[in-house]
Amino acid sequence: MTRARILSAVALALAATVVGALVARPGSGRAAAGGPLNTAPPTIWGAAQEGQTLTASTGSWSGSPTSYAYAWSRCDTSGASCAAIAGATSATYAPVAADVGHTLRVVVTAATSGGTAQATSPPSAVISSTAAPTSTAAPSISGSFQVGSTLTASQGSWSGNPTSYAYAWSRCDATGDSCARIDGATSATYTLTDADAGAALRISVTATNASGSTVVTSAASTPLPAANGCPPGTGTIQIADLTPPARLSIDKAWLAPHLVTLSTQLIQLHVLVTACNGRPVQGASVYATPIPFNQFAGVEATTGPDGTVTLSEQRLRGFPARSRHQQLLAVFVRARKPGEPVLAGVSTRRTVAFPISLP
Repeated sequence: MTRARILSAVALALAATVVGALVARPGSGRAAAGGPLNTAPPTIWGAAQEGQTLTASTGSWSGSPTSYAYAWSRCDTSGASCAAIAGATSATYAPVAADVGHTLRVVVTAATSGGTAQATSPPSAVISSTAAPTSTAAPSISGSFQVGSTLTASQGSWSGNPTSYAYAWSRCDATGDSCARIDGATSATYTLTDADAGAALRISVTATNASGSTVVTSAASTPLPAANGCPPGTGTIQIADLTPPARLSIDKAWLAPHLVTLSTQLIQLHVLVTACNGRPVQGASVYATPIPFNQFAGVEATTGPDGTVTLSEQRLRGFPARSRHQQLLAVFVRARKPGEPVLAGVSTRRTVAFPISLP
């Protein structure tokens, strides 16, 4: 063997060793200086069966990656002894006959202008043959995504006449990545606990017939509000997603006309409702009435996507409240979640005042 061939063989062996070491540990990989950093490993979901399509998520990253690359590997049943699958370099992969009886992993490479980094998924379920049940519609999760509520998993739809189904719930991060099985959660229903606050859920359904078993994992559920009662993410909060101990805040109120006079017959009160460090809240029920009462008609309306609501109030016989000595129009404002008691839940209240000019 020539010296060139020897060096080439050594290089290939070293490369194979590196790949094997990389897929041996979920989330493994090293970021270049200034490059992205993996904060949650990628996840594989879909039907673990020959011919069905599996999908890999990117995982979660800091550093705002601008692109991702994928490399799938075939492993033993425990997720070890992995070997790269030639040509399997997209976010989806359909297992072939050679994958039956094996698990799969995917290595995701994230890139920024500062460099690249890699992260490896946990192993998939063992790939089954086409003789086992085949998923025709993935399982799904329904229910109220609040701590204390009970979720229900559908088994999905199957061909191949399954004779039994098994369930396994997993707790993931808010994006549906970095999932871990929940001990004892093996029925079609699951009651959410404090440990699920801020997390999304997935359900894995195993269908079995005389020829074998196939595992299908659902898409990630809606994330639960965090332990502080605030839903994950940024931007507008839907009122249904806000729970105690979070509270609504009447962040701002302004009046038209700016100066109320004896000739004013209609006022329009504009109110901004926020929560969770200034995020606008949509769907909050806002009530406002001047005090003392009977000056302008108190009304209630619902905030829009920008967290604001406009309340139009007609003048009543009680204005002005103190004859011609009144200098301010004090207004009581309350915001609450529809259906909750006015003094409980996430409700809040505030008094604001506006100038009056009387001759």
